[in-house]
Amino acid sequence: MAPYYLYGMSASLYTAKARSYLRKRQIDFVERAVGHPHYQQDIMPAIGRLIMPVLETPDGQLIQDTVDIVDFLEAAEPPAHPVQPTTPRQLVTAHLLELFGGEGLLRPAMHYRWNFDDENIAFLAQDFAGCMIMGGDSVQRAQVFDMASGRMRSAAVAFGVTPESIPAIEASYEEFLALFSAHLETAPYLLGGLPTNGDFGFVGPLFPHLARDPHPSALMKATAWRVWRWCERMQAPGVDAPEYGDFPGAFFADDEIPSTLRDLLAYIATENLDEVLAQVAAIDEWLADNEVVEGEVINGKPARRMLGQVTFEWRGLPLTISVVPYRLYVLQRLQEAYRGLDEVSRQSVVELFEAVGLARLLTAQARRSVRRVDNREVWGPEQEPNL
Repeated sequence: MAPYYLYGMSASLYTAKARSYLRKRQIDFVERAVGHPHYQQDIMPAIGRLIMPVLETPDGQLIQDTVDIVDFLEAAEPPAHPVQPTTPRQLVTAHLLELFGGEGLLRPAMHYRWNFDDENIAFLAQDFAGCMIMGGDSVQRAQVFDMASGRMRSAAVAFGVTPESIPAIEASYEEFLALFSAHLETAPYLLGGLPTNGDFGFVGPLFPHLARDPHPSALMKATAWRVWRWCERMQAPGVDAPEYGDFPGAFFADDEIPSTLRDLLAYIATENLDEVLAQVAAIDEWLADNEVVEGEVINGKPARRMLGQVTFEWRGLPLTISVVPYRLYVLQRLQEAYRGLDEVSRQSVVELFEAVGLARLLTAQARRSVRRVDNREVWGPEQEPNL
């Protein structure tokens, strides 16, 4: 049987998440760049936009989006150890960590990539052009990179990276590195001796941007060696944790959330809760003013992923960011996991989330859900808003 094919880029945040999962699971796959003729001529038209990663299965199915890719492979290639824990607090916490990793770490990822040109730009120019164009002369490659870097610099601003916010972004990231390093003193992965969907959420921004680009890579290696080793570990098959001795190859026993991880959750509450709630409220407000129907592609075209802007306060600053309905899709997975628990288990999760300041994430919702159908975000059914 033919292997799976993963289409993406070495520099891509979300490709890194899917690639890490495939490697950890030791699933037979071939990685191809988005500049590959098959992607350009066949896959991109079928998906309806230039987006990555896309997984092509041995029987020709196309699956776009890391969440959907992992869900598909967990079902198609059942693992000995699923990436989602089965105990209640660890299950919901893993979903939270996946949400924060994929969305909450975008600002430092984009800042440290695009605001240190003296150190980064020569590397990035080769790294981007090498995946976006097959061959080509130096002029063509430079043109491709200029186009791509212009789009990414604009995206950085859309995520809240501005001259005014940069000092806060750097302070926030340094605090994150210290907290994650402290937790990694206790275990090789976020929830013990095995990676979860939370680890795969973290690896997206942390590996290709912050552990691989020249400037932030040097920063991470100098100040947070254990985080850098975790990034390296997430690229390897197997556990790859010799410095932890004979650490059990399992999640923490008895649904434990250790104090070092609770500290990281409390940080997420301070740094990311208001942003997530602002996104939910902005989408609900948009829906109140615009008539949509269930199943309709959001914004009419799959390539239009933003739905206006919203401003909220972050670290004492007014921060204006783009509204991204996809984030509701990831948030809903946390909430669906929580709602699927029995009453005693739900109460256990509530107690944890209240203790770390994240309880509102369990119930916050707009008047419609966000779903994914045929590799596109669409509006889900109506529901009672809870803001």
